[in-house]
Amino acid sequence: MKGSPLQSRKQKLSPKAAAAKATRDKAAAMSEWGKFKKRTAQAKGCPDGQDFDHASGKCMSANANRKKNSRSGDTKRKYNY
Repeated sequence: MKGSPLQSRKQKLSPKAAAAKATRDKAAAMSEWGKFKKRTAQAKGCPDGQDFDHASGKCMSANANRKKNSRSGDTKRKYNY
């Protein structure tokens, strides 16, 4: 399996599930939307530890950006998403 072995360990996936996830993740990253996100994020040049938030158009901490994009009920209310 190629890709990050840390993800499969962190999520405690079986080898078969990890391989399926890697395939899905690669397909999502190579979609038109995935390629657009990569291009724009790289062009913004956010500092280390920060990700580009496509909703607000700004760099923000990676932790906050990933929390915001989880779209759970509490997170939606917290960020008015």
